[in-house]
Amino acid sequence: MTTDVPTHALPLLLLGRGRDLASERGVECPGDLPAPSEPGLIERARVAKAALGESVFVLGHHYQRDEVIEFADVTGDSFKLAQQAAARPDAPFIVFCGVHFMAESADILTSDEQTVILPDLAAGCSMADMAAAAQVEDAWDDLTDAGVADLTVPVTYMNSTAAIKAFTGRNGGTICTSSNAETALRWAFEQTGGVDGPGKVLFLPDQHLGRNTAVRDLGLSLEDCVVYDPHKHQGGLSREQLQAARMILWRGHCSVHGRFTVDAVETARREIPGVRVIVHPECQYEVCELADDIGSTEQIIATVAKAPDGTKWVVGTELNLVKRLGQLFPTQSIAFLEKNVCYCSTMNRIDLPHLVFALESLVEGRIVNPIRVDPDVAHWARVALDRMLALPGPTHKD
Repeated sequence: MTTDVPTHALPLLLLGRGRDLASERGVECPGDLPAPSEPGLIERARVAKAALGESVFVLGHHYQRDEVIEFADVTGDSFKLAQQAAARPDAPFIVFCGVHFMAESADILTSDEQTVILPDLAAGCSMADMAAAAQVEDAWDDLTDAGVADLTVPVTYMNSTAAIKAFTGRNGGTICTSSNAETALRWAFEQTGGVDGPGKVLFLPDQHLGRNTAVRDLGLSLEDCVVYDPHKHQGGLSREQLQAARMILWRGHCSVHGRFTVDAVETARREIPGVRVIVHPECQYEVCELADDIGSTEQIIATVAKAPDGTKWVVGTELNLVKRLGQLFPTQSIAFLEKNVCYCSTMNRIDLPHLVFALESLVEGRIVNPIRVDPDVAHWARVALDRMLALPGPTHKD
């Protein structure tokens, strides 16, 4: 697809072709959604899905394009979709229209008799890829050398690889979502004497969610937080800094949410009188401080749904969802917060051609792109996930 990029657009790096470790950059995007697929593919998808019947269960993440969401049996955020897959043991095939770490979680939570399929194996997550297993093990060695590992509990965001979830399970930690991060952090600190105690949390892999939750919800200070950079010796931190810190934040971020800016919020308030700003907690701390509301994907949808007619919003989350909110709630004014921020390009690798390929292959008796997590990794990742499921709140197993 050829798209004219405005001359004022910020230069972004195409995922996989380069990186800028000193910035929040990570994806190439002109700001517009990809063009729709050929209309004939819609009918092919309908025919294939109908032929498969109840043997296939299609999951669609909120950030997927509309043409994919049309064929989803359930839509939701990453954890909700993994739970939904586990709740359908009679469906031998789970087609996960999301990204790789989500499909891994579904494979961990479903039975051995079920197969999770990712329509495009290139649909990754730049944030999840910012924390490699070897890097995290090296970081734990640094904490051990600093004499603080015994006081540190890892808390890993759902947006992480199965290997990092397994590390968390082996080291007594838990998983969290953007909805229950506060509950997970409180639990972690309770393992070492509470929020006011001597303990620490190693938060992986999104520094912004960790900082926002620790400071805004738990009452810690920005000075209590340090950022561990895996590309620097000992994370770029001294022994004294590691010993003084309460929150050790991994240097990772969402390549979409991390780019929303203070300037964008201030511009929206100046240009749209009475506007309400709602953002995802993966946004930078300074942006969250200026927002009227902060919430997970599901919470953003629920907040907008409850608002009265005529409410004016600017929304700081992925572009596909923001446009869908505008369609769902036409009596409200809903706009995208940052003009130079784009859709999630890796999520959008799951398009109608790839979905049709996965479905038609199943009709022909072929399984393409199965996601299978190593049994030992799956065991320890499940330990960490089960700890989260035991926490009170939105992810509780009951």
